Amino acid sequence: MDLELYDDQKRLSPEHTKLVKELVEFAAKTLEKAPDTEMSITIVDDAEINRINKEYRDTDRVTDVISFAIEDGDEEVLSGFPDMPENIGDLFIDPDQVARQADTYEHSFERELGYTVVHGFLHLNGYDHIKPEDEAVMIPLQEKILTAYGLTR
Repeated sequence: MDLELYDDQKRLSPEHTKLVKELVEFAAKTLEKAPDTEMSITIVDDAEINRINKEYRDTDRVTDVISFAIEDGDEEVLSGFPDMPENIGDLFIDPDQVARQADTYEHSFERELGYTVVHGFLHLNGYDHIKPEDEAVMIPLQEKILTAYGLTR
């Protein structure tokens, strides 16, 4: 997995940065993604994630993660470039909101950060949870990945 992690404000500790990278790699292997699959994660603060949420989702509030799938639905176009790595997209994660949610759900920051990363990663790979039948697939897969990695509740 070719992950670019942007944390210009150093909002994540080195240990948490390592956790994010390892968990993305683990989730990619679980989904059998090609080793050269590309994605990015940008770590932002409350103000920035609120701005992104308002601008792109018309929702004026802070959230933990926002995902932008790049090649969603472009399989036909990309089929003409067989050697081009798949770019699944970009995640924006707000660790302050992750910390608040960890407190609310009474589990560790690491567990909530892992949940957020895997949740966003699955969205980039076409999973969703809006419809009950989609949620019945995505949420158990998310829990399976987190449990197998060792991030249990």
